[in-house]
Amino acid sequence: MSLPRQGILFLLVGGTQLLLDWAVFVGLTWAGLAVIPSNIVARACAAGSGFWLNGRFTFARDSVARLGGTRLVRFALLWCALTVLSTFLLGRLAGISGLEWAWLAKPLVEAVLAVMSFFIQRHWVYR
Repeated sequence: MSLPRQGILFLLVGGTQLLLDWAVFVGLTWAGLAVIPSNIVARACAAGSGFWLNGRFTFARDSVARLGGTRLVRFALLWCALTVLSTFLLGRLAGISGLEWAWLAKPLVEAVLAVMSFFIQRHWVYR
């Protein structure tokens, strides 16, 4: 599958994930849950759909899904690393500038991480 097609599909899947992730994060923190657990729960809510959709459509080969145990383990390792980075950044921002700034920054933080994630998923997770 071509890089542009994969990029477009990744953006569509990622956009859906980002909306879910951000909505859960804002909802949980607004309800009083701390930034760190809220970010972990929000990212986890979006991760399952992202793994399946990207394996089934974005990185499929000849319309055959690229899922399975090995890919799930790789995805989980990548998710953990990116979640640690995202959570650290948002926690620091909330501590320095306030929760509202963390709400505003979350989509930007996740978008930057998504660029890294695309190439890692393309070349390692779904290979």
